[in-house]
Amino acid sequence: MQTLRSPLLALLLCCYLSGSQANRVYVHPFHLFAAENVSCETLQTQTSKPLETLPVAPLDNEVLTPDSRDPSQLDAQRQNITERTAVLAELLNSLGLRMYQALSSKQQSTNTLLSPVNTYGSLVTFYLGASKKTASLFQLLLGLSSGTDREDCVSLVDGHKVLKTLQSINSLVDDGPKDEITTQVWTFARQDAQLSEDFIQGTQDFSDTSFIRGVDFSKPQEAEQLVNSFVEKTSDGKVKSVFKDLNSSSDLLFLTSFNFQGNWRTAFQPERTSLQEFHVDVTTTVMAPLMTHTGQYHYLNDMVRRCTVVKLSLSKRSYMLLVLPHEGANVHDIESKLRTDVMSDWHQSLQEGLLELSLPKFSMSSVTDVRDLLTNLDPEIEAQLLGSQAEFSQLSNIKPFTIDEAVNKVTFEMSEEGAEPQDQIQEAGVPLKLSINRPFFFSVIEGDSNAILMLGKITNPTL
Repeated sequence: MQTLRSPLLALLLCCYLSGSQANRVYVHPFHLFAAENVSCETLQTQTSKPLETLPVAPLDNEVLTPDSRDPSQLDAQRQNITERTAVLAELLNSLGLRMYQALSSKQQSTNTLLSPVNTYGSLVTFYLGASKKTASLFQLLLGLSSGTDREDCVSLVDGHKVLKTLQSINSLVDDGPKDEITTQVWTFARQDAQLSEDFIQGTQDFSDTSFIRGVDFSKPQEAEQLVNSFVEKTSDGKVKSVFKDLNSSSDLLFLTSFNFQGNWRTAFQPERTSLQEFHVDVTTTVMAPLMTHTGQYHYLNDMVRRCTVVKLSLSKRSYMLLVLPHEGANVHDIESKLRTDVMSDWHQSLQEGLLELSLPKFSMSSVTDVRDLLTNLDPEIEAQLLGSQAEFSQLSNIKPFTIDEAVNKVTFEMSEEGAEPQDQIQEAGVPLKLSINRPFFFSVIEGDSNAILMLGKITNPTL
């Protein structure tokens, strides 16, 4: 077991050491999310209670109604900021940054987008269906292990508590006239399978709408067409043709859609938007619409990391950190040094000043395979959690049962409009001009919990 855990232990240790240590009494994350009456359960034994499963409705493209859910469960998700929320934010930020760095290094010349909140939620949902052996490895990756368990047993956390806390982070953002996060989950299981109540509830805990349907995979091409058509219809056309080359032996397909739609807190000036040069690299230039606004911003010139950092307010609580490398530096150098404490230091060191800021007008989306994300971290981690060594005995009445595909669709949509009207009063003084006219990194953060909602880079705003 020790050799199996080593990549996860190394990753967990790195995340722990790089995490920001807030000025508060430390409470181990495990104790905030532990299951009731928790004890160290032997890995090799079956669960003490029988698996409770529910039948899955067959896929019908004429029936597009989301799965029904208990209204009392919804009330529990809409909670104020708590210590649990802040601690979970630290965990998902550390793991999210590690995953983003691994992903971005594979996509050096293309735009990159990842949602740490959504990725973390997907992994916790899988945890609910895992055997105790696989669940213990999920807990290591997620930062939720007790830290005191023997090698042959595991003390389990309450995955539902984790997922509801994630959803509460998302709900904190939905406080502006247009700023909102929408999360959808689709699960397609083989038609003769029943799925565990725990897993089904998990798909609802961190989503606004969820769809679980049974599919006949014996005719893969027909199944692929049916599944993709259903997703497109139930996502209002926002998610298209995600699943490809399905297999007749598939057990389960899993898909999430995480959509952030919002406005800047203060509007840009539409009459000042113009086509300008954007330098993709030393030899490539494209013409892109750049929005311009002159006003008071919090910003920082980081001479050590060779970048300029600007804070742009979105809703009442969420904000964007824009990171523009200095001339001669590049995004990848900055990304490779990113840790939660670095981002925290940036935020705490910002100074207010008058800027004339020009920023590309951009919206973007990405489709990411969760298996690839794990493989980028370490192929052995992928094998343990979703691949050949993973066991999902708590997912279905059918044994063995596998998660064949797990996909995250993330969409980030912004306009030049603002939640507040543009102040017509001229700012006194001469503004510092800052043009975001070359590749840059950005993050979207929920300000109360400090949870990172989005991580991304723009290498070419016209793509």
